[in-house]
Amino acid sequence: MNTPLFPFSEYWWFYAAFSAFVVLVLTIDLGIFHRKLHAVSFREALLWTALWAALSLLFCAGLYWYVDSRLGPVVSKQVAMEFLTGYLVEWSLSLDNMFVFALIFGYFAVPDRYQHRILFYGILGAMIFRASFIALGSALLQNAWMIVVFGLFLCLTGIKMLVTPERPVDLNQSPIVKLLRKYIPIASTGDGHRFLRRVDGRLLATPLLVTLVFIEISDIVFAIDSVPAIFAITREPLIVFTSNVFAILGLRSMYFLLAGAVHRFHLLRYGLALVLMFVGLKMAWLNQISDGHFPMGISLGVIGGILAVAIGLSLAFPKRIAVEPGERKPAA
Repeated sequence: MNTPLFPFSEYWWFYAAFSAFVVLVLTIDLGIFHRKLHAVSFREALLWTALWAALSLLFCAGLYWYVDSRLGPVVSKQVAMEFLTGYLVEWSLSLDNMFVFALIFGYFAVPDRYQHRILFYGILGAMIFRASFIALGSALLQNAWMIVVFGLFLCLTGIKMLVTPERPVDLNQSPIVKLLRKYIPIASTGDGHRFLRRVDGRLLATPLLVTLVFIEISDIVFAIDSVPAIFAITREPLIVFTSNVFAILGLRSMYFLLAGAVHRFHLLRYGLALVLMFVGLKMAWLNQISDGHFPMGISLGVIGGILAVAIGLSLAFPKRIAVEPGERKPAA
């Protein structure tokens, strides 16, 4: 087993400082820039998307400089490539979340001006869940056979996504919705941006709280695929955690940037399936036949190429929308 470059016993302070920084940035985001509830415009979403991407690249540059000053250019280049590749994998897999977010917000009829606040709290919960998953994954991967198991799991997940036809999701039949309705008293109407309201002396959950719970559970489901996927890129928990967090941070603004156009990327799921299959093969086989490290530059090129082709083909060959008799075809 390789000795980690950033053992938690020595770098616990970095995890704490990084988490505090993220909470501070999110607090400034919500407390200053989004203190007044409003629907996020395309221009605002574009600016925030660029900001989060710039922060990610700035962090990568800082990580490169720090490792270079301690371990030299060869190791620092490897670490930077692992962060960038991991960030790209997590970001691409997070794109799939946007389809689910749009579905959830539509189902619960959440007004546009409240969606940013829900996603804000959703990110805080996602950070906690992802940190727990990463700690568990890091412990499990101390066993060599678990590496193969995780790799095969990713391959099978990708194959299933590739061959399973896409079907419309009916949230009314979702076991999550049924479970929430059974155990949580829910008010029939909301109370502004509040998550709880009192009716006849009883404290009830508003539809906004149910939406938040649903989004958190959805993130846990997505983490089952995404966390093993990034461990196929790097075995460094610090890189896994930071690239995960930066990808999640950019997800909110990316959602508002692309929410109205998610249907255009109808071939993206096939690209994501191929990405999962590739990283699964890398974890279970390619690393082993490459002296433990399949070239990171090739990995980054393959993953980026797959996503670019999937997005490009989606735009070049738009999905045909079935139109009922007497109905107008929606404008592109």
